[in-house]
Amino acid sequence: MALFARRVNNYNLYAGHAWYVPGVGGMFSLLGWFLIGTLLGSLVTFLLGLFFPPESVLDYGSLIAYPVSFIPAMMFAAGQSRKNMLFDPGYKLSSANFGPFKWWSIALITVVLSFATMISADLPNYFTLKLTDTVPALKEFYDMISAILEQMTGGPLWSSFLLTAIFAPIFEEWLCRGMVLRGLLTKMKPGWAIVISALFFAVIHMNPWQALNAFIIGVVMGYVYYKTGSLWLTMLIHFVNNGFAVIMAHIPSMQEYDYWIDMMGTSTYVVVYILGLAALALCIMAFKRIPLKAPYGNIDRV
Repeated sequence: MALFARRVNNYNLYAGHAWYVPGVGGMFSLLGWFLIGTLLGSLVTFLLGLFFPPESVLDYGSLIAYPVSFIPAMMFAAGQSRKNMLFDPGYKLSSANFGPFKWWSIALITVVLSFATMISADLPNYFTLKLTDTVPALKEFYDMISAILEQMTGGPLWSSFLLTAIFAPIFEEWLCRGMVLRGLLTKMKPGWAIVISALFFAVIHMNPWQALNAFIIGVVMGYVYYKTGSLWLTMLIHFVNNGFAVIMAHIPSMQEYDYWIDMMGTSTYVVVYILGLAALALCIMAFKRIPLKAPYGNIDRV
């Protein structure tokens, strides 16, 4: 009966990968399959261009190409999980260990944490972009990358929101926290696992200027996953961060500002930044109250 239940769960996106617990080598395997998927997604975009107008492909092509880029990694993980499920222990991709908190209160804390992390990550990102402006070669490369990203997400609000605020949290959290971090937590010290998975998260963005922001947010999401085992909470952080960015980018009055400090003014920005750091610290303290069930964190075994 237990074997039957395992095989039924194998068709669930999360449960079907529970018996693949990758280490560092497995992380690089997943990265390789993801890069193959990215090439496959580019091929899909090219084929769409043969049958549809270029404007439509630019606006909507990523809605198809982006999910396709994760298919090879998902197939690889599913195959490895099926191979391991009879003999090796499995670990749930998503658990719900919230300690003293109700689900709604931990969700609210997570939303506050999302905005606090965005604010805290803004200043390092600001100085990185300012440094880029002083180096002509870097500035030219940055403008090229920005133009490519604008083409991918510059469509109507609904398609940009669907791509970056819905698809990205689902697929990237499956890969970066559900597969990579979950596996590393069972193989090494939690601090190293969180940092390495955040670096992995930064690398798959394939954009040096997004990498710093992605790394900072990746560390925060990694800690949340370590303390709760919940992929849904990390998806919520991802959703809030990306959704807010998309909405701001589609507000005409916001498009004239390159940086938050320009929009707010220095005095207001300093106050907001200090409040953001304080909120970040309070949220981290709240998550610290959740007791750990095992050295590798609150990830439930199957």
